[in-house]
Amino acid sequence: MMNDAATQAACLLAVDPAGLGGLCLRGGHSPARDALLTGLRTVLPVGTPWRRVPLQVDDDRLLGGLDLGASLATGRPVQQPGLIAEAAGGLLLLPMAERADAGLAARLAAALDDREARVGLVALDEGLSPDETLPASLQERLGLIATVTLDAHGSTPEFPALATVDAARARLAAVACDEATVQALSATASALGIVSMRTVWQAWCAARASAALAGRSSVTQADAELAARLVLAPRARALPAPAEPPEAQAPPSPPPESQERPDAPSTDATTPSPSEVQALQEQTLAAAQAAIPPGLLESLAGMEPRQGAAGGRRGAPARPAQSGRPLASRRGSLGAGKRLDLLATLRAAVPWQHLRRRERDAQGLPSAPTRLLLRRDDFHIKRYRRPQETTTVFVVDASGSQALHRLAEAKGAVELLLADCYVRRDRVALIAFRGAGAELLLPPTRSLARARRSLASLPGGGGTPLAAGLEAASLLGGQVQARDGGRAVLVFLTDARANIARDGSPGRTQAAQDALAVARRVRAQGLHSLLIDTSPRPEPAALLLAQTLGARYVPLPHGQAAQVHAVVAQAI
Repeated sequence: MMNDAATQAACLLAVDPAGLGGLCLRGGHSPARDALLTGLRTVLPVGTPWRRVPLQVDDDRLLGGLDLGASLATGRPVQQPGLIAEAAGGLLLLPMAERADAGLAARLAAALDDREARVGLVALDEGLSPDETLPASLQERLGLIATVTLDAHGSTPEFPALATVDAARARLAAVACDEATVQALSATASALGIVSMRTVWQAWCAARASAALAGRSSVTQADAELAARLVLAPRARALPAPAEPPEAQAPPSPPPESQERPDAPSTDATTPSPSEVQALQEQTLAAAQAAIPPGLLESLAGMEPRQGAAGGRRGAPARPAQSGRPLASRRGSLGAGKRLDLLATLRAAVPWQHLRRRERDAQGLPSAPTRLLLRRDDFHIKRYRRPQETTTVFVVDASGSQALHRLAEAKGAVELLLADCYVRRDRVALIAFRGAGAELLLPPTRSLARARRSLASLPGGGGTPLAAGLEAASLLGGQVQARDGGRAVLVFLTDARANIARDGSPGRTQAAQDALAVARRVRAQGLHSLLIDTSPRPEPAALLLAQTLGARYVPLPHGQAAQVHAVVAQAI
C-alpha cells in the first residue's frame, strides 16, 4: 500500500498532524511530488483547509490585517484573515522552503507552536546543495522528513482509503506505547547526536500514528523502526558508536532472589526483560542508521561543519538597498533616496480617521470629509534586500613540484569552477604562487574570458612559497569582505609541499611553520576556504593545512577534475 518513505510520511501526517507538526518533502518539482501532494489531500478529512504560502507573502496576508479596499468603501476599519487563520485545522504548503528568510520562518514556527492556530505545514525543500536547506526553526518543528522518489516503473504512490485513515484518527488516542519503545527511541536519538527532546516526542507520535494506521492498539517494533527512519535518521548529527565486542560486555546479572522468597512479587509477563529492551534499542538504531542518506554520512565522517550554511548564497544585506528583493515596509520619514509604500501608509492611516476627524472638529479646523487625514507616523518606507556578492579567489600552486605532474589537471578543475561562477554572476580572482612569492594574476572580475586567459598563461616551475600564497589570499579576502560586506571564498589548489619560507629563504621546516602560522590567521579572519590536494596521493601535510585553515579537504584524483568540480561547486 505505502511503498516508499514519502508516502508513509504523508499518511502519518494525515493521521496526527497536531503531534507531528508537518512534513518536509525533499526533492525538486516532479510528477511524483504532485501525485504525492494530491494523495495527501485525498486522505485528509473532507473540507480540510489547504493554503499555499508564497515566499514573497507580506505580514498582512500571512497574519491578517486591514482590508484597505473594504475600509475605504465602508468608512470604518475592516479586518481580513490571514493565510494562517484560513488554514486553521488544516495544512499550509510552502514551496521552495529552502529559500524562506528568517522572518517568514519565524512566523510560521510561531504558528506551529500555537495550539489554538491548529495548523500544520508541508515544506517543499528543493535545495540542490548542502547550503540550501530548510531554516532550522522550521526543520525542528516538522516531525517528518522524506525524499520524493519515483520507482523504476514510474508508478504513482498508493494511499489507503479515506475510511481507513478516518478510523486511524479515531483510534489514535487509545494507542498505547510501552516504556521499552520510548527508551529505544530516546537511545536511538542520543546515539545519532540528537539533543532536542521535541524530536523524540515527534518520533513517539509517529510510532503511535503508524500503529493506529495499521489497526493496532499498541506500538510494535515495526512502528518504532518506521518512526526512526522518518523522524530520527534525517536529523542525525553523529555516527553511532560501534557496538562493544561480546567479551567486553558486562556479565549477566545473577538471577533475582524471588526464587527463594515466596512472598516476592512475580514479574509481569508483559514487562520486557533488560535483554529484550536492549534488542529493541539495537534494532531501532539499525533501522535509523540504514535510513541515513549517504551524503549525510560522508559529511558526518569528514571535517567540522561549516558555519552559517543555513543562509546559503542569499547572504545578508550590507547596507539599506533601494532595489532587490522586497522586504516588509517600516515606519520612517521621507528622505533622499527613500521610497514611500503607499498601500502600507494607507493601511496605517485608515483606522484612525474617525478619531482624527473628531479632533479636527474639536479644534475648529476646516472640514474636508473627502480627504484622508495623514500624519507623519503613518508614513511607511519601502525596504529591499540585495544578496551578498560572492568573490571566489582561486589560489593556484604553480611551483615545480606542482607543474611536474598536476598543474594541467588543476587548471582543468579551475576551468570548470570558473564556468559555475560565471553562471551565478559571482566575481572571480586568481592568485598564483611560485618561485619566491605570490602574484595576483587576476583581480576580482566577472569576465569569464579574462579569467580563462589568465589561467591559460599561468606558468609553472620554481619553489613553493606556500606562506606567501596564503598571505596574499588572506589580504585579498579581507579586502573583499571589508568592501560592501562582500563574501570571499578561498579555493587553494596545492600539494602543500612548502620549501620557501616567508622571508624567501629555502628550507622545508621553516616554510611549513610559516605556512601554518599564516593559515591560523586566515582562519581567525572567518574566511570560508577549501583545499584541493593536487598531489598524486593524499598528503598528510595538505590535510594538516586544511585543518589549520578550517577548510574542507578534497583530494584531486588523477584525471578526474570533473569529480572535484562536482564536489567543490556545492560548497562555493
